[in-house]
Amino acid sequence: QVQLVESGGGSVQAGGSLRLSCVASGYNASNHCTAWFRQAPGKEREGVANIDSDGSTAYTDSVKGRFTISRDNGKNTLYLQMNSLKPEDTAIYYCAAGIRGAACYGFFEIDFSYWGQGTQVTVSS
Repeated sequence: QVQLVESGGGSVQAGGSLRLSCVASGYNASNHCTAWFRQAPGKEREGVANIDSDGSTAYTDSVKGRFTISRDNGKNTLYLQMNSLKPEDTAIYYCAAGIRGAACYGFFEIDFSYWGQGTQVTVSS
């Protein structure tokens, strides 16, 4: 049984930093595309960052230069380092595990079969 458990969310002031973690069990994150998504109040869920098996990464434009996705294969854990946070980053953040293999193909939710429960990030101005 695949489980993804996120942690690290919280409340920070604008300009602050947070690091989210997602521990995977029953799933080898190093062999697949994994990603972070987020959903702000009243908005659709959107892809934030992904990382493929080779470590190549991609980001949505609004977080480029501020967020960094990484993976620790030994711990089977996905991370999202978020710096220079803005109020518009406020959302529930979800990690997602892909099933299409080693490469990432953007942020199509249909490509991700496993999802964490989400962790709240709140950024105040």
